Amino acid sequence: MSDVSTRPSVRGLRISDYLALLKPRVMSLVVFTAAIGLAAAPGSLSPAAMVAVIFLIAVGGGASGSLNMWWDADIDAIMRRTARRPVPAGRITPAEARNFGIALSIFSVVALGLVSNLAAAALLAFTIFFYVVIYTIWLKRSTPWNIVIGGAAGAFPPMIGWVAATGSISIEAVLLFGLTFIWTPPHFWSLSLFMNDDYSRAKVPMLTVTHGRVETRRQILLYTFALAGISILLAFTSIGGPVYLLTALALNGAFILGAFRLKSRLETTAKADNFAAERKFFKLSLLYLFALFLAVLFEVILKKFGLELPFWPVIF
Repeated sequence: MSDVSTRPSVRGLRISDYLALLKPRVMSLVVFTAAIGLAAAPGSLSPAAMVAVIFLIAVGGGASGSLNMWWDADIDAIMRRTARRPVPAGRITPAEARNFGIALSIFSVVALGLVSNLAAAALLAFTIFFYVVIYTIWLKRSTPWNIVIGGAAGAFPPMIGWVAATGSISIEAVLLFGLTFIWTPPHFWSLSLFMNDDYSRAKVPMLTVTHGRVETRRQILLYTFALAGISILLAFTSIGGPVYLLTALALNGAFILGAFRLKSRLETTAKADNFAAERKFFKLSLLYLFALFLAVLFEVILKKFGLELPFWPVIF
């Protein structure tokens, strides 16, 4: 990786390009899960403080994205999916992306410490470090299990939200983390099934590149079963309930069925239909996480208004 890997064709501030450095799609997931973690926590932050916390977690996530684009400019230029990003396209220099990311990192961590507490700020700082150094610089280019270990960075936001409200970590925060952490491999591996040529061309050792699509499909199925266990366990905590449990059971049924279908796919069949089932599973994975966190929020709202539903009709 080198700062001279690209040269910008247009100098100066381009707001849309700087916003693109923040990876808005990834940031939307960060904001959503962090907001649910914050709302579900038994804390007492004011509405203004809650908005500030979510904003600062989003900024920290954006800082990670900018630093990721700085370091990955060389491989981003090779992959079709990322070649139009601001740095490989030459609209922003790697140094500008790096400096922007560092500035946002410092701002988000310091401000979060002032708005909430030092524990939340420290966790945000560790999350940025983990994503940039552990995942982007080290794991991504060195091991096929990059997304398994590196997925922890994307799983921290709901825990940060929880800690910002309470100053401590509980079993609920750990399970929200675990839910996103175990969800990440099948989500990204399903993407790599139909984007494998990109990763292979860029020499990124995704599981599909190093072990093939057959093994990747098997791993997706295994992680889907583990994900089902964690998601259902969350139903029996203080932020779970019958609505969440029914949602989790339905989604896990669909997710496991989809994983079994992927497992039985032949390479020739998948290529013939342009990996239609793999693309469908990838989209289902997005719905899966969104709906589960939304169900948590629904249960929290019911409890806050004294409308908690009994478990027994669901269990029996």
